[in-house]
Amino acid sequence: MAYLDTGSGPPLVCVHGSLCDFRNWSAVLGPLSSRHRVIAVSLRHFFPEKWDGSGNTYSLAQHIDDVIAFIERLDARPVDLMGHSRGGHVSFRVAQRRPDLLRRLILAEPGGEIDASLDPDYKPGPWPMAKPIAAAAELIARGDIDGGLEIFLTALNVSWKRMPAAAKQLLRDNATTLIGDARDVRLPFSRTDAESIETPTLFIGGAATRGLLPKVLHALATHVVGSRTEMIAGATHAMFEQAPQRYSEIVLDYLRS
Repeated sequence: MAYLDTGSGPPLVCVHGSLCDFRNWSAVLGPLSSRHRVIAVSLRHFFPEKWDGSGNTYSLAQHIDDVIAFIERLDARPVDLMGHSRGGHVSFRVAQRRPDLLRRLILAEPGGEIDASLDPDYKPGPWPMAKPIAAAAELIARGDIDGGLEIFLTALNVSWKRMPAAAKQLLRDNATTLIGDARDVRLPFSRTDAESIETPTLFIGGAATRGLLPKVLHALATHVVGSRTEMIAGATHAMFEQAPQRYSEIVLDYLRS
């Protein structure tokens, strides 16, 4: 796992989401590193690694194990752990398994599904994103990177054509991880899972985010004992890029409280 280590103070380990890497946190590195030692990791098979999508070493379970091992080897523990989207799911499971490694937990719209114990409308079946991820992964495996990414983003109501060039390149650098996502198996969050979290937890969401993500966030926040929730007005899933100052203020305020 490659990582960026900058700033000084209490350690804050940051875990990115799907199709991203440690560069994903660049908009908030300045304010966060003014008070914390910020350690932003790139999960296994993400940039700068150049993975071809082969093998069976890409999974949520593997990334959870990797983050636990990474924190165990740090020279400063316990740490504050912050995860976004898929990285929020990883961070949640790390807190579930190894609360002894953590001081605070920050979950920015954690990705995943919720079962019937958290969602009265839950109906067992395929994850809604499974089909577009499989279609995108098939194109990427054949070498059509941009075509695959466009399918994936369209399913998220994001325009590939209108995306800035730098953002497109970051996605291209991590495109093959969608091949791993297409065959990954992850368990939905349950009420028992949420109630098992002992680490003080902050949930952050974009007030304009639509779909399953806010439903997951609020369902978990309701059952993680003592948790706090902050919603950023006008922001969507990429909240720390759209409102970096407000996002940083929320995080820094929570970590010093």
